[in-house]
Amino acid sequence: MTSEKLPQILDQLIKVRDGLATAKATTPKLESPIARVLAALDSFGECVRYLNTRRSKGAILQFSSEADVQDTIYLMLRPWILDLTPENPNEKVANTYSIKDFSSRANRFVIEAKFVRSKEHGKSIVGELNDDIETYRYHPHCDDLVFFIYDPDNFIPDSLALSTHLMSSRIYGSKALRCHAVIKP
Repeated sequence: MTSEKLPQILDQLIKVRDGLATAKATTPKLESPIARVLAALDSFGECVRYLNTRRSKGAILQFSSEADVQDTIYLMLRPWILDLTPENPNEKVANTYSIKDFSSRANRFVIEAKFVRSKEHGKSIVGELNDDIETYRYHPHCDDLVFFIYDPDNFIPDSLALSTHLMSSRIYGSKALRCHAVIKP
């Protein structure tokens, strides 16, 4: 290689580098599956509102139980999470079975849906959620635990404090469990 060709080669390398940088900057970033789930759950109220106020005389969504919330979540998420499995008994822990509302083995997350049904339940739900965290800390296919809490009558006394309490990463030995919370009125 002669020293006269070196500037030409460097110019070509710079053009390739600049082209790669431009392509990288314009390529849309793919969000993680858990980020997409959280974004979808965050739009729960808008989806329900749309279905309940549309022009046709189709079905109206009325929520009176946790099962109603679970059905809606499944319909919202299933097209995007192909291995989303509803109501699946979990492994036995402390001589009891826990039933996870939804799981995705491929994406390594579990979704727990809660329906706050009374003022007393709103005050005591933190105990249920802590029990769920303790259960899923042992689950071999759960790295992310998502709590979706539907509180239509605002029975939770301090939803911000509850959300702050839930949304953290916990380390149990060598296993990490990231917890997320979406609380919707």
